[in-house]
Amino acid sequence: MERVYNFSAGPSMMPEEVLQKAAAEMLNYENSGMSVMEMSHRSPVYEKIITDAENLLRQVMEIPDNYKVLFLQGGASTQFAAVPLNLMSNGKADYVLSGQFSTKAYQEAQKYGDAYAAASSKDINFSAVPKVSKEDFRADADYVHICFNNTIYGTKFSYIPDTGDIPLVADLSSCILSEPVDVSKFGVIYAGAQKNMAPAGLTVVIIREDLLGQARKETPTMLDYKVMADNGSMYNTPPCYCIYVAKLVYEWILGLGGLQAMKARNEKKAALLYGYLDGQDYYKAPVAKDSRSMMNVTFVTGDADLDKKFCAEAAKAGLVNLKGHRSVGGMRASIYNAMPYEGVEKLVAFMKEFAKNNPKM
Repeated sequence: MERVYNFSAGPSMMPEEVLQKAAAEMLNYENSGMSVMEMSHRSPVYEKIITDAENLLRQVMEIPDNYKVLFLQGGASTQFAAVPLNLMSNGKADYVLSGQFSTKAYQEAQKYGDAYAAASSKDINFSAVPKVSKEDFRADADYVHICFNNTIYGTKFSYIPDTGDIPLVADLSSCILSEPVDVSKFGVIYAGAQKNMAPAGLTVVIIREDLLGQARKETPTMLDYKVMADNGSMYNTPPCYCIYVAKLVYEWILGLGGLQAMKARNEKKAALLYGYLDGQDYYKAPVAKDSRSMMNVTFVTGDADLDKKFCAEAAKAGLVNLKGHRSVGGMRASIYNAMPYEGVEKLVAFMKEFAKNNPKM
């Protein structure tokens, strides 16, 4: 069977070049006589892999020297607890609620202190990102938390909120590596790798060094950023193979020209799909135009049965995982870095044909 165009929100499509290289090295990595899956994380050959991975990510994202890069486990959802445990030293934190994951992070933080919803777009079903300014945040908050791209609702911050001297913490799980981002504007960036970076199982945390060492005493050792930083992400066995694949992805991005080139590729794909959606009336794109995500494009026909038929017929045409999240319905096309332009072309062609063959009553 031929490879399909996988529009899954995550785990998502991987670059074919990366998969081919990983396959070629599967049984014998650089004449070690073993797979990366099998080797000790304390071995010199693996220590070079994780060191190279960090150095490449620093190069790709232009991470300043005063930031630590951590390769962790537990998914981005574990960071919902790790962030307040490490940073909520005064017991206060402000959250911007722009979707399901920022809301879950907010609810988790309430277990550890005074978590305050500084803004929310729940009243409009998270169809736009709240507009916030420095005045919306409490002056004594330990940090401000946002989810930069909202996978389920197809929205994204078009700006980086000004939080003044308060550290900004951002979940970048579904948009990391899709375009350049000024890391220096953030205190902490975290991201699950399974959307744009590597297989599920790896979480990357980028943290400014002055924020280390503030964890409350009851913080589990495995969630203490300073412990992980002091041990080079190897306090315990890290997700070795995921880190290796992430290294290959970083190399792939650099080979294409870095994040500026990646942004141009992603803008071209998003422009094709949104351009079609804006030029017809069969499908509706519910997201406000100034909050649209480049990575996750949501749309509906307005008829649940038609939506279901659309997803089923699209899958038969090799366009898979287009069903929207159960909390939203409709369709969602996740067009991450690895999705080629041709995949979006085929999707738009299918959308046109489906609309022609399935007129609304």
